[in-house]
Amino acid sequence: MDIARGEMVERELNTMIERRSRKGEVDPAEREASWQESVRRYNARRRKENRLAWCGYFSHLASALRTRAEEYDHRAQALLEDRGEGRT
Repeated sequence: MDIARGEMVERELNTMIERRSRKGEVDPAEREASWQESVRRYNARRRKENRLAWCGYFSHLASALRTRAEEYDHRAQALLEDRGEGRT
């Protein structure tokens, strides 16, 4: 039983090798699977690149907003000090 299974697998491998050896032809089902895997890897890479780009953008935006908020705090403090000095 194991010998028959081994021979069957060997025949399938030989058939696949012969099919591929003919002018570099690839079985359409194999080509489709390969193409789908390629698309999956491309999409995963693009998602990762986009995620990193958005993280960088929002990190930069948050930093700029913190700087601006600090500037506004200083201006408000200066106005409060000026207001206090005018009354004295």
